Amino acid sequence: MRLGRQSDNIEDRRGMGGGGIALAGGGIGTVVVLVLALLFGVDPSVILQTGQQPPIPTNEAPSASPGTDPARDFVSMVLADTEDTWDQIFRSMNREYRRPKLVLFTGAVQSACGMAGSAVGPFYCPGDQKLYLDLSFFRDLQQRFKAPGDFAQAYVIGHEIGHHVQTILGLGTRRTPGVERLSQNAFSVRKELQADCLAGLWAHHSNQARQTLEAGDVEEGLAAAAAIGDDRLQRQSGGRIVPETFTHGSSEQRVRWFKRGLQTGQLRDCDTYAAAQL
Repeated sequence: MRLGRQSDNIEDRRGMGGGGIALAGGGIGTVVVLVLALLFGVDPSVILQTGQQPPIPTNEAPSASPGTDPARDFVSMVLADTEDTWDQIFRSMNREYRRPKLVLFTGAVQSACGMAGSAVGPFYCPGDQKLYLDLSFFRDLQQRFKAPGDFAQAYVIGHEIGHHVQTILGLGTRRTPGVERLSQNAFSVRKELQADCLAGLWAHHSNQARQTLEAGDVEEGLAAAAAIGDDRLQRQSGGRIVPETFTHGSSEQRVRWFKRGLQTGQLRDCDTYAAAQL
């Protein structure tokens, strides 16, 4: 992936510690929490329960200067590209794009949505309009989920930025006609699939403006989208596939909506709430 400038909207909290995070424990509850924790965009307040665990130690210190931390620099460049791209898209709608902060942390972090640990995975908190990322997730993406590559990592950030776009545009809230009839899980699936589509839309416009995509990048993004489908994660956890419990969509659905945004580049094509079939 060809990237340019770095963003100034990085908040580096690595090495600062974050306190403890409590998780539901025991039996099926633990399995459900682990599955949720491996998904993108989970609001950590959804899975926080009572009963504190010891604080997670964090020993990694923030990098002293640009160029000494390649992973941070890459994240900063991806964030900058999303800023430039969404700035342009919003201008075309006579709107102003509010650039979010991306918070890097290790172990655990406090957000306006509550305390969250690294196991939650990357997430966006609408309460403070910030993205949260433990860079160790990229290692898991490559090794555990078998989705290597720089664009696979960029897709992760693009998906969370998609949630930010939803927030500032008011897309798919519970007040949207027809949405109020959806169950919480069904609503969550449509919200997450729309974020996948918006990630694809970002990649489409970024590539048109700056030729950012290289050979193999699209395949990396599709592999990442497929790797974190609810059906695949449930299968990996050793349980049976239960579509009624999906919160993010199947691998096939996530790939399809990411491809839709990537191919058309049209915001109207990302209306998952109006779609008769996902």
